[in-house]
Amino acid sequence: MIGVQQWTGREASALRAALRMSTRTFAEHLGVALRTVAKWEKLGPHTRPRPDTQAILDTALARADTAARVRFETLLSDLADRFAYADPVCAADYETWAEDIDRVLVCLGRQDFSFASILLNRWLDRDDPRALDDRGRYLYGRSLVLLGDLRRDQGVTLGPLSAQHSYKAAHGLFSELAIPRRVAQTELSLAVIDEMSGNLEISARHYERLATDDRLSARDRARARLWIGTALSKYGENEYAVKAMMEATRGFEDLAEPDDWSVAHQKVALAYRGSGDLTRALHNIDIARSTGIVETPMQRVRLDTAHGHILLSDPATRDDGRSVLDGAAQVARQYGLSHQLRSIEGIRRSFGDPSAALST
Repeated sequence: MIGVQQWTGREASALRAALRMSTRTFAEHLGVALRTVAKWEKLGPHTRPRPDTQAILDTALARADTAARVRFETLLSDLADRFAYADPVCAADYETWAEDIDRVLVCLGRQDFSFASILLNRWLDRDDPRALDDRGRYLYGRSLVLLGDLRRDQGVTLGPLSAQHSYKAAHGLFSELAIPRRVAQTELSLAVIDEMSGNLEISARHYERLATDDRLSARDRARARLWIGTALSKYGENEYAVKAMMEATRGFEDLAEPDDWSVAHQKVALAYRGSGDLTRALHNIDIARSTGIVETPMQRVRLDTAHGHILLSDPATRDDGRSVLDGAAQVARQYGLSHQLRSIEGIRRSFGDPSAALST
């Protein structure tokens, strides 16, 4: 009797088809959630059931009648033939894939998550990366990173369909391909996820290591230094945070990176707010608001959220702060920036705003 060494969504879907069951009936037959079977159907070879579910699938196959096992074996053979003898991805396909990656970058800048997702999944759902050559696997890894960026901007940081999951898969591919710069960049992205998830001490250690990592470009190392400061600021170490951020600010100035320089001043402003120095906080947020070159919905929301937070911290400007945060929340809702909405709600709650939950 045919056996399965490692079940993935592809083999599980083949078993369902061999048993001639609907997804709902198959879920009930196995005793698993319908959404689990739906995920197998959607992600195919890119998802693996948990060890206990692997055993359940083994049992279901063993208990299938002879006709179902023959159908299952035939389906698996067809799948193996398809991957073994499929035409290789041609150069024109790779060019189109690379062009779609460029289009995704534009979409993410505009926070057009829906179209970006369509462009990425047309390639990620098409092939098993193990069936691709090195160029195809590189493009697959780049697509996974962008999918991670998309989910991070939407606030989906943890779980099987999260930014963290996509970044880890990309990290594995780039490690196998021996591309140190891409490996380090995904490690930097994973450190950001740690920070967003509240693991501030862990993220700060990762940032500190990456800030001197020669695998990264000078710009990425400066970003790591900046993010050391953001983690320290959230941890309440505002004095050390400002020092780290100012070092990053000088780095962005030397590199002639005006947008990063502007973002750094925004972060410095929040660190000064945390230390109670509202005069310096307002000075730096004014620099950030007046010097950025590229304005996207995400950048606008982040700037307005920081500005509103600072204004709320002074009783004399509290009403202005609420107004600025209202505008930021409206833009965040419009573009599906759920992480930013949660940040705005948290700021409002910290100042005793009873309408926080309703307004965001």
